[in-house]
Formats: sequence, C-alpha cells, structure tokens
Amino acid sequence: MADITTPTLTIPGGAIPVLGFGTWQAEGSDAELAVSAALQLGFRHVDTATGYGNEAQVGRALATVGIDRDDVFVTTKLPPDHAGRERQTITESLAALGTDHVDLWLIHWPPHKQASPEVWQELRRARDEGLTRSIGVSNYSIAQIDELIAATGEAPAVNQIPYSPVDHDPDLLAAHRERGVVVEGYSPLKRTDLDAEPIVAAARAHGVTPAQVVLRWHVEHDVVVIPKSVRRERIEENLGTLGFSLTADEVAEIDALGR
Repeated sequence: MADITTPTLTIPGGAIPVLGFGTWQAEGSDAELAVSAALQLGFRHVDTATGYGNEAQVGRALATVGIDRDDVFVTTKLPPDHAGRERQTITESLAALGTDHVDLWLIHWPPHKQASPEVWQELRRARDEGLTRSIGVSNYSIAQIDELIAATGEAPAVNQIPYSPVDHDPDLLAAHRERGVVVEGYSPLKRTDLDAEPIVAAARAHGVTPAQVVLRWHVEHDVVVIPKSVRRERIEENLGTLGFSLTADEVAEIDALGR
C-alpha cells in the first residue's frame, strides 16, 4: 500500500497531507510500533504533541523506518502551560523527535483560555528561524484567531479542532477558509455513530467500512483528518480511505447528521 499518494492542501510554508496518523493516547513501545506500521503502510503525516509524552517514540519510528525525513509531515504542539517557554519547548521537541525542524507547530489549547498573541509571536519567531516550517493553533475559536491576526497580521496555517459528521458546520468551515486557515479534525470516529443510516448506506455502496466513509467525508470537505490506532489492520483500513470517493449526494446526506 506504500505507493498510495496522499492528496495535500497548501499551507504557508508547505503542503499538509489531508490524511494523517494521530498518536494521542499511544504510549511507549505501542506508539513506536504504531507509527512504524503507519509509515510502512504509506502514511506520510504524523501528528504528536509535547503533551502526549510520545515524541521520542515517534522520533525512533521516523529514524528506523528508512523513509526520507522530508517525505514525512510531522506536527507537534506547545502545551498551553508552556507559554513563556516556547523556545525551550520546541528545542526539546526537536531533540526528542530527532529532527532539526517540524513541519507544523501548534499552540495546543489557548493559554489561560486566551488567544495569547504574545505566544503566537514566539511561534512566528521559531518559524522564521527554521525550527518549524508552518505554525498554527488547536482548539481556537474564530474570535481568537481574529485576535491573532489583528495583533500580528498573520493567520494560523491550521486550526486543529474536533470534527466529525455530527460536528459539521458549513459556516465554521467557511469562516476558516475566509481567513486562509485549514481545518484539521481530530477524534473523527469517536464522535460518530457508525451505525447512522447515511454512513452505512455509503459503506455498502462502495464496499468499504463505515469508518472509512467517515474519514473520506472529511477528505471530501478538505478537512485534514488524523485517525489514531495502534492496530496494524486498522491503520491499513484507515489508509484505504484514499482508495474511493463519495458522491455529492452521499456527502450531503452525511452532512445532514450535523443538523
């Protein structure tokens, strides 16, 4: 399956693969083995965070799997309570990951529930120094994104938020696009009723699983999606999301689950 090409979305500083491999709650050797399996099967986008405690395991997988570092898009995140320690945190992340840069560095949550333009300014500085190619945020509201833009003139490349059919909000997606911000969805399956009729019907029509339909629905909406699994067969199944397309009617029927 390693010859699958993952479509990408252009962001300032690079291109982000629309299907990534999430590592939240993957720990120890499980995390390393899962990332290795994902890379061997064909994933080229790995999402981690300082707060996940598994950057070293992700780094080991990257080092041992024999894929050129520039061919893998790596994301990590700054914990909100590390505000004021941005430079130290990214330096530690790079050391753990065994790389001289990440492709995307996010503010994991708004520090003190505030937009915190001063933290955003430090991410911009790290980007300008080449420690990360692109910068963004996670769990930010549109109002908080606007605050960052007003303070610095620069929008985040990405906002990573929970996203699934039941969360579907065309106005929210449009608001991000107006600002040039790519939406990246996490917990795509955990939040979804995989027995919902439009999902089951689409799965039947395409000979795929309901989970694959949900992931494909994200891709059809140009929402980057980062499913997580530590089981090789499930990782391979998730990658199979790229092997089919949904019809416009199927997408619309799944959209309606969010109303």
